[in-house]
Amino acid sequence: MESGKALNIGDTFPNFQAETSTGKIDFYDWMEKSWAILFSHPADYTPVCTTELSRVAALLPEFAKRDVKPIALSCDSAESHLGWIEDIKAYGKLTSFDYPIIADKKRELAVKFNMLDKDEVNMEGIPLTCRAVFIIDNNKKLRLSLLYPATTGRNFDEILRCIDSLKLTQEKSVATPADWKQGDPCMVLPTVKTENIPKLFPAGVTIVTVPSGKEYLRKTPQP
Repeated sequence: MESGKALNIGDTFPNFQAETSTGKIDFYDWMEKSWAILFSHPADYTPVCTTELSRVAALLPEFAKRDVKPIALSCDSAESHLGWIEDIKAYGKLTSFDYPIIADKKRELAVKFNMLDKDEVNMEGIPLTCRAVFIIDNNKKLRLSLLYPATTGRNFDEILRCIDSLKLTQEKSVATPADWKQGDPCMVLPTVKTENIPKLFPAGVTIVTVPSGKEYLRKTPQP
């Protein structure tokens, strides 16, 4: 099974049409002017996938707050998805399930977007779909991709943290350091000239002293 062309950060994410648990969609039309997170799953009625889809359903208010639409993909039919959703709701004690699951029974999208885990195969010997995550902005550009093996469940708090960083750093001249979370100090970009700091960072900048004597570690409260 030949994989498609690898997608790089900054590439335009290709449009596609697909059957889903909520009917047929055109991906771009479904996104409208929002951001999107597309995340894939090996199969319906599997344990780790059930926990992940339940977690995203519970986090829908957090995604909505950030203007991000979640959409899942699993390599089974839309009809199978509808039955599985009842299990997902029961597991998470959810009263509703309000985002679509793409039907990719023939693995066409999984192949197109390089979502296959060659080390994990099903009973027929076919590679399982890995746990891919694509964050796509409102200009349809790929902003972040993560690939987990089928055996490792994702941390969706981390994915929300990434979205917060992407949106902040898109608008402000900062980068977010290791383990950053909303409200923590940020790093001033190296491209910002010293004379522009007072205007861009009225809350002030702290230079971290290092043995090299170079003043490149510049911290500022989150803009």
